[in-house]
Amino acid sequence: MIGFTISIMTSLFAVADPVTFHWSPKCAVVMIICNLLAYAIARANIEKPNEGFPMPNSQFYGGLSHGSFVAANCLGHVLGIGSILGLAARGVL
Repeated sequence: MIGFTISIMTSLFAVADPVTFHWSPKCAVVMIICNLLAYAIARANIEKPNEGFPMPNSQFYGGLSHGSFVAANCLGHVLGIGSILGLAARGVL
């Protein structure tokens, strides 16, 4: 019974997620722009961006610590996938 339920759920998830776009260099450009925007947001809004484990050659990362850099990357990827899916749904990508 559990295997059957998992099989049905897997099929439903496959149907619910249509292919909206194919990867292209445009997608990479959108993701890079979103990550740069996230670095700027992180640099402006993190109260103590230098606290914690330092990044090697931190001047290349805007002086962000390891935790701040990872947080900025996470935000950038969330912004990026939202932007890519939105632009793909509108037919831009």
